[in-house]
Amino acid sequence: IMQISQLAGFLADVLLVALSFFLCMWLKPGVNTSYLSDYFPSFLLFLLIWTWISYYLKKYRFSDYAEWKDVVRTVLLSNSIIFLLITGIMYLVQVFHYSRFIVLGTVGVSTVAEMITGAIVFMVRETGVKHENGVIRGLLNGISMAQKQKVRIAHLKRLPGKDNLEARIDYLKNEIGEEAFNFVEHYAAIDSPDTLIISTVTRFTIDAQVQPQFECILNVNRVNDIRYINKFFEAVNTRLPVGGIFIDFVETKNMRKKRILNKYPFGINYIYYALDFIVKRVLPKFNLTKKIYFLLTRGENRVLSQAETYGRLYSCGFEILDEKIIGSNLYFIAIKVKQPAYPENPTYGPLVVLERIGKEGKPIKVFKMRTMHPYAEYLQDYVYKKDGLQDGGKFKDDFRVTTLGKIMRSFWIDELPMVINLIKGDLKLFGVRPLSKQYFKLYSTELQELRNKYKPGLIPPFYVDYPKTLDEIIESELRYLKAYERHPFQTDWIYFWKALFNIMFKRYRSK
Repeated sequence: IMQISQLAGFLADVLLVALSFFLCMWLKPGVNTSYLSDYFPSFLLFLLIWTWISYYLKKYRFSDYAEWKDVVRTVLLSNSIIFLLITGIMYLVQVFHYSRFIVLGTVGVSTVAEMITGAIVFMVRETGVKHENGVIRGLLNGISMAQKQKVRIAHLKRLPGKDNLEARIDYLKNEIGEEAFNFVEHYAAIDSPDTLIISTVTRFTIDAQVQPQFECILNVNRVNDIRYINKFFEAVNTRLPVGGIFIDFVETKNMRKKRILNKYPFGINYIYYALDFIVKRVLPKFNLTKKIYFLLTRGENRVLSQAETYGRLYSCGFEILDEKIIGSNLYFIAIKVKQPAYPENPTYGPLVVLERIGKEGKPIKVFKMRTMHPYAEYLQDYVYKKDGLQDGGKFKDDFRVTTLGKIMRSFWIDELPMVINLIKGDLKLFGVRPLSKQYFKLYSTELQELRNKYKPGLIPPFYVDYPKTLDEIIESELRYLKAYERHPFQTDWIYFWKALFNIMFKRYRSK
């Protein structure tokens, strides 16, 4: 239900868009009296889409904005999506009268008018706060910026005190619901002073706590709205002892897709989902567009996969203790097991660099095309403990692999960059596959010692014997390495042609 302030914003926006439309129609060259009747049906569709997207992206919720630049980001993001959606519909359907000058002009003029109106509203609101909040103004005089921020947080983000159990319980139930509360209370001692209950998307709230450590930290804001996710998880890690509990929730990309497709009418839902995927899933992957994405969205309402969320947690020193899907969110209970890994350059783009074990047990950097979600490399222990291995020695039901990744693996597209390692001398053409530490420790001591004597290979003996189980893989690699010890060139020559024949004619594939 719209609040009064939102309704006022909605009506003001409709008026601004209508005035912008009539202005652009008046300025259009060759104007004639039939324009109004010709373009009125298309304007109604335009206005419907405009207000629908604006409401969904919370453009009218001025009370939620902390700074005027938040208004600018929201207006630019929503109006860009509106323009792309409207032009796409007009080009595809071609039913309504359509003028690029009028559509682009209306969007441009309305955008400027909205930002000016937002600035005026924001300044009026800030002036009111200064006059009404004399206590806060007095407290802020003569202290540092960091201290000012702490005072504002304490004033604006008050949660029920530790000594008021009933209020804390009511607060949690109102924020996350009865079912989620019943799930988290098994792990969080709600009445304990060592349980920190917060509602935040910034690490500053964690760092500003006076108490140095807690046994449990429970955040009732979803991970999707945290901009610097790793920094936030690292801050939580520093405030917990080993064995401490961290509780939060995330809307995964699959849940998001289901929500969007179910929420909107057929056709519009897929258009919206495609735009949402491009803006919030593709743009953050590339250095050139990542800055634009964060400028527009501040990282809020980010699309996150389960694999990326859990991978970030594991890289920051946590392990998943329990998890449960409640509504459209995945709630997780994480336990601190170590200090964060602090990865300097985590891979996020299409090309990844993975650490593998090379000759003499030395680590090598292997280049591959991305087939898994970001940070998935940190989840090998989690996936192995949860699902084990399937035929062929790969992890069973590996949710870390993307849909595109499965296709790339079927045609070895993901392994093409490994030619760089072949040229560098890290790999030879045929040999055992370079392994991660997780896979390597599953092998027998004898095989580990043999593997360390020689370089790994680009094409493994897997395609010669096609083993099904881990024991068969170990036996296959032992057989190859012992033969290679006796006759290196001859063994690789025979194995190479056998593997090539099996790949081309028997359709051997690695999943």
